[in-house]
Amino acid sequence: MIGYGQHFESAVKSKGTAELLLHGKLVFNGYAHIGKDVFLFVGKNAYCEFGNMSCLGSDVKLVCTNKIVIGDWSGIGYESQIIDTNSHPMKNTITGEHYPMTGPICIGSYNAFSNRVSIMPNTKTPNYCVIASNTVCNKDYTSLGSNILIGGIPAKLLKNNYSRDWEIEREFLIKHKVVNL
Repeated sequence: MIGYGQHFESAVKSKGTAELLLHGKLVFNGYAHIGKDVFLFVGKNAYCEFGNMSCLGSDVKLVCTNKIVIGDWSGIGYESQIIDTNSHPMKNTITGEHYPMTGPICIGSYNAFSNRVSIMPNTKTPNYCVIASNTVCNKDYTSLGSNILIGGIPAKLLKNNYSRDWEIEREFLIKHKVVNL
């Protein structure tokens, strides 16, 4: 049901650096595919959920200290990072107010993230969303609607009426990503 260290991308060699550190709750709602050399950390009292046929590409870093939910059929491209914390206490230097260190991440269903995308605290994407390479996601994008392409630093709407062709790819993805024993 869960393939960890799967080979489904062009690079065939693993660096042998995969890590899974589980202190909180990790939930899989069906098949999940995790590439080579993935770092997956779920901290104490944190919650991380993978939807059916969700995917992390090779060299992805997922750091969950609060809450991360990845929807059904959503894939995160290689060398991307999903991090729900800034890891350090930050404050306003005038008021002394401390900013939140963590924020939940909610990835909609049927999302296609390209490579080297940074998904930061408080990111929320709609269903049927494509994210361009080297994008930084850091807010709620659901008001932009579905079938969109977002990209940039920080991410913004690039194109409407844009979607991965899930109907054509569904059979291919099942054939090449579901591990049959």
